[in-house]
Amino acid sequence: MATVDVATVDDHRTGTLWVSTTATGVNVPEPTAPTPIETVWHVQATYAPDAAETRAPFRAEHIARMQALKAAGVVLEVGAFLDVSATVAIVRAASEQDAIDLFREDVYMRNGVWVEIRARPFGRVRDE
Repeated sequence: MATVDVATVDDHRTGTLWVSTTATGVNVPEPTAPTPIETVWHVQATYAPDAAETRAPFRAEHIARMQALKAAGVVLEVGAFLDVSATVAIVRAASEQDAIDLFREDVYMRNGVWVEIRARPFGRVRDE
């Protein structure tokens, strides 16, 4: 009987544990419970140097949008550093570009309050 190399890959995006064998080259889902880690996006939007003053006319619209996205489960957490250097958010999105686009659509970005948006994948511990 020949030995088979088996690699296990935990897909954080779907919560599926995959087993890949070199003998077949096929990924087969292993029957397990979903992973306790969910891949989400850590988004950071950098404020313009004068944002403390320029954000005021847009702040109510921005906060209302963030609250609506939180209520919809798209934004898990969001807030800004108290020194008004950046907004930080944890969001559910299909891709890095989708996470960035979500923030590009915000009134702060459209009006120059934010000057840069970055997103990185983040492993979030799921609620029980």
